[in-house]
Amino acid sequence: MKQDYLVLKNLEKIFGSGKESVTAVDKVNLEVKEGELVTLLGPSGCGKTTALRMISGFELPTSGKIFIDGEDVTTTPPNQRPTTMVFQNYALFPHMNVYQNIAYGLMIHREKEKNIRERTENIMNLVGLKGLNSRSPAQLSGGQQQRVSLARSLIMEPKVLLLDEPLSNLDAKMRVSTRLEIRKIQKRVGITSVYVTHDQEEAMTLSDRVVIMNAGKIQQIDTPQGIYAHPVNYFVADFIGKANFLGGKVANIVSQNEIEVDIKGVKYKVYILKNIFSEGDKILLIIRPESVELEPKKSDAINGVINQAIYLGSRMVYEIEVDKNLLTVEITNPQEHKIYSIGEEISVILKEKSLHVIPYEEIKK
Repeated sequence: MKQDYLVLKNLEKIFGSGKESVTAVDKVNLEVKEGELVTLLGPSGCGKTTALRMISGFELPTSGKIFIDGEDVTTTPPNQRPTTMVFQNYALFPHMNVYQNIAYGLMIHREKEKNIRERTENIMNLVGLKGLNSRSPAQLSGGQQQRVSLARSLIMEPKVLLLDEPLSNLDAKMRVSTRLEIRKIQKRVGITSVYVTHDQEEAMTLSDRVVIMNAGKIQQIDTPQGIYAHPVNYFVADFIGKANFLGGKVANIVSQNEIEVDIKGVKYKVYILKNIFSEGDKILLIIRPESVELEPKKSDAINGVINQAIYLGSRMVYEIEVDKNLLTVEITNPQEHKIYSIGEEISVILKEKSLHVIPYEEIKK
């Protein structure tokens, strides 16, 4: 098993003092394996960028420790840490060409010319910049500029690569292709990486694991699939993808990994990772829009009324009112299904294998 390569222990950052103080990062603990790409994901102000800046040394922690490959680097200056940063604004030197930008770090370290040339040409080939040596940054597309920035970081052979929202300045189409390219390069090089983004799709596409943050605290750490299928609380479920919530109670404990829940008089068996519930507990049932089927109204199901019906070609999106709760339902390939109209009464059929349960929380809108 790969070892913990980057370790954050009780990491905390407080800005200001007294009543004016703000805790940006609150007792964060994280272990990143060697060669792993971990994404810090959350809304603006959640602490993800501050955490990244502490790893890089641009911010000093108020308390806690940072270890890289077993070495305590908590107070080590940025230029002496085995890390490099890829910035969202590329930070390229406009008066230097592509080759000079990439080779800059090696030149500063007074590497031999032959070594600089070989390593620069190798890294340019790796990131798909072969033949662009003499171009200035102004002559490159946004995606090419980002690859120059990535190559400049990789050429220094850091132990940990840090990426601070590196695709935020690219258009939507370029973001998709560039993030796939970054992932391919990261896996090929095998470098331990921490990636900061607020883009859920970016995080799900790139990551070995995703760290969900809110108000300075880690909410959940898991694989993209685990985060989506088994969120630990309302914030994570609501933040990742689209989710519907219905309140209910635990009707029966079937086993350590299965409970039966009662939702508006209808019972469903739901898989759970571990049993933290007791019979009678109030719960929230998480229903993803794609895990619902619609049928004509019947007596032994949850029933509702179609509020909206939107045809999008490849899918039909419905808004359904169920006892003052609004559910979003997405039906793919609508040509294969009955299309319902606004005002129709229907039954909501939940796919049990796709359901998830969390302890009850008041839903704040």
